[in-house]
Amino acid sequence: LEPTVLTGKNKTETRQSGVKSVSASQASLRRSSESSKSSSAGKPRFIPVTRLEDSQAIRTVAFHPKGNFYAVGSNSKMLRVCAFPSMGNLREEHVAYESSVVYKHGKHHKGSIYCSAWNPLGDLIATGSNDKTIRLAKFNEDTLSVEGPGMELSFHDGTVRDLVFMQDVTNHSSLLISGGAGDCKIYVTDCQSGAPIRAMAGHTGGYMEVWGWRCRGGGTRVGRWKCRGGGVLGAWVRSRTSSPFASVCVDPSGRLMVSGHEDGVVMLYDIRGAKVVQSFQPHVGECRSARFSNNAYYLLTVAYDNRIVITDLHGDLLRPLPSVVVGEHKDKVIQGRWHPTQFAFVTSSADKAAICWGLPTVQT
Repeated sequence: LEPTVLTGKNKTETRQSGVKSVSASQASLRRSSESSKSSSAGKPRFIPVTRLEDSQAIRTVAFHPKGNFYAVGSNSKMLRVCAFPSMGNLREEHVAYESSVVYKHGKHHKGSIYCSAWNPLGDLIATGSNDKTIRLAKFNEDTLSVEGPGMELSFHDGTVRDLVFMQDVTNHSSLLISGGAGDCKIYVTDCQSGAPIRAMAGHTGGYMEVWGWRCRGGGTRVGRWKCRGGGVLGAWVRSRTSSPFASVCVDPSGRLMVSGHEDGVVMLYDIRGAKVVQSFQPHVGECRSARFSNNAYYLLTVAYDNRIVITDLHGDLLRPLPSVVVGEHKDKVIQGRWHPTQFAFVTSSADKAAICWGLPTVQT
């Protein structure tokens, strides 16, 4: 099994090809980030476009691969699918309105919904919970409904903290990679049969996040597994400090990994060179989510300090990287996810809200 993310262009090509498509809003953000250390005036801030309220903390958000929908899971056991709003002609004076919920299912799990993901075709939603189960729901984009009773997977013996789909190009089917607490194993599941086809061990602490072919452990190191062989690939990636990893992500080229840590530090790691590029601290609380933008120009991080930060990755990654606080929640921010194609993102928080954020159009 070779994930499609590994077939992308290299880092240099990705950045060069993306220069032509950088919008005026992105250029404005870049100019602001470059001057952020010298002045706090004139910083562009992403503004809330839509807002979804829940009765309890919202733990997870996940975009449909086309970007027209996003799933929301919360401690209230409710699964929602919302329509992504239009970002055209967004003004600074925009007032956020209620998110358009196209589907919802109460008591989707017996416990809180900790994680969610769409398969590459966009017709399957997976959710994980502290009830130790994974649920697979077949979503019909045309009728905006879930078909059939779905499938419940119960081989985990602890909270399922994260899951991600991968496409098996050999058998033309979706595989689900999941991890969490309990036996500290990564499970690979055939989505058609619902049967786990491999269980991989390596960490001694619970998993907080998995990402394609990189899996983040609840300790001070990250491991890499090969799904066919089931063994750990190469050396472990260790934290520069004693702070455990809280999030992990790999850029579209498959060469650069970013990790967020419990002390608010973010680390960039050269996968092929097997070395740390640099570490910096954009947060003062646990960094629970770190994600590259689709062209790898920007890094989105959210943390328990209530802040949403974007870091500019243009230029030399060995030099200090400018970071800008672009938004805030009223409580801990748990997840942040970029839109697949637009310069916009969704965040979820302990303040019981999920917010779609957009950058106002630069007026000329």
